[in-house]
Amino acid sequence: MGAQNGERGAAAGEGEGAGGGELERINPPHLAPPTGFSHAVRAAPGTMVFLAGQTALDGSGRIVGDGIVEQFERALTNLLDVAAASGAGPSDLAKLTVFAVDVADYRRHARDLGAVWKRLVGGAYPAMAVIGATRLWDETALVEIEGIAVVR
Repeated sequence: MGAQNGERGAAAGEGEGAGGGELERINPPHLAPPTGFSHAVRAAPGTMVFLAGQTALDGSGRIVGDGIVEQFERALTNLLDVAAASGAGPSDLAKLTVFAVDVADYRRHARDLGAVWKRLVGGAYPAMAVIGATRLWDETALVEIEGIAVVR
């Protein structure tokens, strides 16, 4: 079994799901242990699903949530809903990019954001990046999440 988040991990070919059609999380032991992401994710043959950026929009097209944690939860829920409509589950997420208008605020709330992640997705971490953005399409959005899933 390969390394998970926060553990010293396996080199390529030793991660979970190697050869079994699952996503393989790769976290080489000579790199710093990842926290809240995997250094790499290798996908077995399957259908790639490209998930457009999701913000904290509700069904009427309004941003909901007063802070980064509430908006992150809604954006992630929206992303998971789109993934599910495409036949992908949380464990199929291979790559995510989080755009945050205030990276310092995102970091300050990392523990709460991690709790939201674990509740909605579990312990499988995709390859992931957090990128600071001057602003997002909707001026009241604090965070946007896009991703790639692989459905097998």
